[in-house]
Amino acid sequence: MDKYGLIGYPLGHSFSKNFFNEKFEDEDIDAQYLNFELPNIESLPEVIDMNPELKGLNVTIPYKEKVISYLDYISPEARAIGAVNVIRVSHKGKNVVLRGYNSDVIGFTKSIEPLLDRYHKKALILGTGGASKAINYGLRSLGLETVFVSRFKRPGTIQYDEITPEVIKEYNVIVNCTPVGMYPKVDVCPQLPYEAMDSHTLLYDLIYNPDQTLFLQKGAERGATVKNGLEMLLLQAFASWEFWNGKEQ
Repeated sequence: MDKYGLIGYPLGHSFSKNFFNEKFEDEDIDAQYLNFELPNIESLPEVIDMNPELKGLNVTIPYKEKVISYLDYISPEARAIGAVNVIRVSHKGKNVVLRGYNSDVIGFTKSIEPLLDRYHKKALILGTGGASKAINYGLRSLGLETVFVSRFKRPGTIQYDEITPEVIKEYNVIVNCTPVGMYPKVDVCPQLPYEAMDSHTLLYDLIYNPDQTLFLQKGAERGATVKNGLEMLLLQAFASWEFWNGKEQ
């Protein structure tokens, strides 16, 4: 039986595990998807050795960047972003080859592109973690200018208190890559001048639980187009399967 899995720490509720095991059952695929909760990334070679049937892994927090040094190949996209969240495991004789990819970009760009129009030229990216790098890469590939927003002073970012109504009018695509507003803390949202938003504003939240975060609710009240991260997650899962089982890229 083929095996697939997720590495990260901690691994609470896993969308991937439920999604893939249901897929295997529905499509009569002889495979299983497991969670490998690794307190440190140094345990990865052991997981590979102990599971010779392993064909692919997803990678989540906090290992999307740290895993790169364990890989034999990294796709140009993943290298440019500096983060890997899909690994294809191939067996060449006695050797195991690990190839790294990033499905965040695919999931995000396919999900947001239909919502973009001629008014959308500049974007604010809330947060500076691993996911925000992929979002930045995706937005730039779609032709948008981007600026990162951080709570702290750091090079190449602006702070929340610098976002004026004028900034909101100019940077009218805003993507939340932070956990602010995620269940169970649903009564908080990024500190922005929501009153400056209108029908030209597009708010995208990587969070999908709850369905509509306070960030999205406040934008919707002003006529903004809003979207959560569920479709992105599904598109990422489809992309993972392609990376694992399609032609080697």
